[in-house]
Amino acid sequence: MHLRGSCHCGAVRFSLEAYAPVPYLRCYCSICRKTGGGGGFAINLGGHANTLAVEGEEAITVFHATIGGEQSPAERRFCAHCGSALWVWDSRWPELVHPFASAIDTPLPEPPEQIHIMLEAKPEWVRLDDAGNEACYKLYPEESLEAWHRRHGLLDET
Repeated sequence: MHLRGSCHCGAVRFSLEAYAPVPYLRCYCSICRKTGGGGGFAINLGGHANTLAVEGEEAITVFHATIGGEQSPAERRFCAHCGSALWVWDSRWPELVHPFASAIDTPLPEPPEQIHIMLEAKPEWVRLDDAGNEACYKLYPEESLEAWHRRHGLLDET
């Protein structure tokens, strides 16, 4: 699925081909909450890094989170002007890029279910927006982004 995205102020615009375009995974870790704002969560999609096209690259800044006392190789891209979270890229999987659903302007498919992860990091004041039958994990599920899309018949293999 071809996706187009942008930051809030319009300084950065991007597009890419996504093999996993359905926003289903809600992460409550402190990195996602704090870089995304407040008690919210991040939802990452799966795209092909070699298809990423960017306008306004000079307005992008990179953040590396510290995990367990060490700097993560994952690069979180943000707009330096408005602070919008754009995507994550990691040198350990250079062929992939994970745009934040919040930055995507293309209408995205509604997920048949949502999965809540990193709940051990969720503060008490953050309400879990769960439909009552959704999977919840203290850390991570065993099922990958690709496997979830494949199981639901939503993997874009074009």
